[in-house]
Amino acid sequence: MRQPIPPQPGKRERYDYEYRRNGTVNLFVAFNPHRAWRKVKVTERRTAVDYAHCMRELVDVHYPKAACIRVVQDNLSIHAPGALYQAFAHAEAGRILRRLEFRYTPKHASWLNMVEIEIGVLQGQCLGRRIDDPKRLRNEIAAWERQRNKARARINWMFTTDKARTKLGRVYPGTPKESKSL
Repeated sequence: MRQPIPPQPGKRERYDYEYRRNGTVNLFVAFNPHRAWRKVKVTERRTAVDYAHCMRELVDVHYPKAACIRVVQDNLSIHAPGALYQAFAHAEAGRILRRLEFRYTPKHASWLNMVEIEIGVLQGQCLGRRIDDPKRLRNEIAAWERQRNKARARINWMFTTDKARTKLGRVYPGTPKESKSL
């Protein structure tokens, strides 16, 4: 964006690393470790209404026959049932919510959410550079998603229930393992 600083005697021409932002996007990522399936939805914003539409898509498009869909997510303010009531009529929000069961990761423990690992893979394989065209970004993310789903790429999750009880015992006192030692 800026003109280079001209060379001086004994010094080279210098460039400032500044670029023009063409905007930002938000990624909503759904991941099912049992199916080795993921879905990335690119939105212009990260609002409660955008989130609500993702939840409706999860219910109606991706899991239309599921009686209960367990959604593990962090404590972001938009990740709440109220988001659906902001986006849809009361009856529609209730219909969607009857099929969803929310589980929240503890604060400062989003690493417990497998989708965070998947986002790291997306970052490393697809987004580790600047992509200045929103259409190109969407196309590349869609291609990455198709490839990962076709390959049935899995996460090697090694965090067991016993390890969780040991590591998170102070966060969740009174777990069966902790109770035995009292």
